[in-house]
Amino acid sequence: MNSLIEPFLDYLTIECGLSKNTIVAYRVALKHLAQFMQQRSITEVNQVRPGNIVSFIEKERNRGMEPSSIARNIIAIKVFFKFLLIEGKIEKNLLSSISSPKLWRKLPEVINHTDVENLLNIPDKSTKLGIRNKAILELMYATGARVSEVTTLETGFINFDYKFTKCKGKGSKERLVPLGTKAIEALTDYLTSARPSLSKDEKTKELFLSKSGKPLCRENVWLIVKQYALKAGIHKKVSPHTLRHSFATHLLDGGADLRSVQEMLGHVNISTTQIYTHIDRAQLKDAHHRYHPRG
Repeated sequence: MNSLIEPFLDYLTIECGLSKNTIVAYRVALKHLAQFMQQRSITEVNQVRPGNIVSFIEKERNRGMEPSSIARNIIAIKVFFKFLLIEGKIEKNLLSSISSPKLWRKLPEVINHTDVENLLNIPDKSTKLGIRNKAILELMYATGARVSEVTTLETGFINFDYKFTKCKGKGSKERLVPLGTKAIEALTDYLTSARPSLSKDEKTKELFLSKSGKPLCRENVWLIVKQYALKAGIHKKVSPHTLRHSFATHLLDGGADLRSVQEMLGHVNISTTQIYTHIDRAQLKDAHHRYHPRG
């Protein structure tokens, strides 16, 4: 089974254009599956039965894996065996009957407008790293970009005349997202005052650079957001995705239509975007109290 995993991942990368993070997650899931089967003396893919997969899923659940991760692993396994069928490695896909677990969709964690303002005003603009970090935070809240999209953003992706940026999303899909005035100001400041002194190689296309002149990685951005959230006195857990959630929620609260938000977030299905249409329970209670005749 192990010898078939890498060709499958190559197929997903080259033919399907799946993101690097998805490929990594699928590799981990399939390696765990192969190890599980090997422990049970199942060495050939045509020996695998639905019951074996169910046992594997149960093991993953018992070791505390999140339902969302289990669902993703099931998808990885099903796509893998579909690939094996196409390649003629198995005669029949016996796993097509296995379904993903139904999940309770968690409401996204968001921070309010005041906390966002505090967060965006924390960076020290008297330092080049402070200027850079200000630009990162402003960009993330202005566009709802994923952390992977921020780290792969290139200087040529931003159009300052028309005030929009290109984002490369999952599966290398591209979309255009408008930039607000504050984000444009922060990015202009960074490109003129900080990036030239950070850059060690003119050929580096990535927009955001570290002190050593190398492109920032995902972990760098996570740390930046976390540290500034603590400095801003935000007590809830804040991550780059929190800014993405807040971006979408604040747009919808302000009256933006769902289709526009879907386009800006890069969601394929609008059902994914609909999770942001939740209304805070406190708002519901307030509305009931104000307007119901017996409130």
